[in-house]
Amino acid sequence: MKDFLIGLLVGAFLTAGTGWYFVVGRSNPRVAHAWDVVDARLTAWHLRGDDVREELGHTGRVLRRQASDFGAVMASASSDTAITAKIKAKYAVERDLSLFGISVNTTDGRVTLAGNVTSHQQIGKAMLIALETDGVREVNSTLQVKSPARPSP
Repeated sequence: MKDFLIGLLVGAFLTAGTGWYFVVGRSNPRVAHAWDVVDARLTAWHLRGDDVREELGHTGRVLRRQASDFGAVMASASSDTAITAKIKAKYAVERDLSLFGISVNTTDGRVTLAGNVTSHQQIGKAMLIALETDGVREVNSTLQVKSPARPSP
């Protein structure tokens, strides 16, 4: 019962946030500015669609590391679970990403993304979201670009 109520509250919160965005947020200049900031960060991390496509062509994966002290204390299993949950929650509210198409696995602050997306830009955005999550030290993407399935006539 407790899990049901928590799920209901989270669902109501996500629905309200999505409704606000479509009614008020899209026309708000501050929200539009936020997209410019995201674009700037994608460029800074070399996570634009062309950057991702090129790196996938050369190495078969995309890897980015935080510029933090790698001698830091190793993350515990509970904080790895929290990191994974935070990333999945961010994907759930991101309009360009599918929460169900991306698998997130975290070990010692190192995040691995796997699954299928429909563009190289989505890989960059997924990696950026993961990199900007507290506790993440490294993000390794094995996401693959797949065309969406078309229904048969």
